Amino acid sequence: MSDAASGNKPEPRNEARVGKEPFVEQWLSRRLGNLIHLFLSLLAMLIFAAAMITTWDMLVRDFPKLWQPVNEYSVLQEILQTILLIAIAAELGLLLLFHRAAAAVEVIIFVIARKMVSPDISVTGLLLGTAAIIAMVITRYYFLPGKPK
Repeated sequence: MSDAASGNKPEPRNEARVGKEPFVEQWLSRRLGNLIHLFLSLLAMLIFAAAMITTWDMLVRDFPKLWQPVNEYSVLQEILQTILLIAIAAELGLLLLFHRAAAAVEVIIFVIARKMVSPDISVTGLLLGTAAIIAMVITRYYFLPGKPK
């Protein structure tokens, strides 16, 4: 049944009403979007490569120090900081590729955890870091879509 037969008046169509973008804006948006996606992908690959190099360096250089007669506690702290830095790099790469809010929260959790492993942290910093990690975990569990993995 047509609009005229049903008694309804057809609405006039124009570009603002339909929501069509002009050709130049569509072309620019598509090209610029592809360029930004390519740049972020290359940046993520660079970050992943740096994380792999750092992992190899840590395995070759830092782990053997645990069996040498040095201060094992400071060596272990250095290894934990390096592991958390690698985790930050990996999560940042995922954030650049997939733009997930959960990845951003996980990056923040790893940054806070790395700061808490530092040997020169105060008791206040440790308590604030613990509260911040708890807040981030609660945020991740209750306020972000999808089931936490």
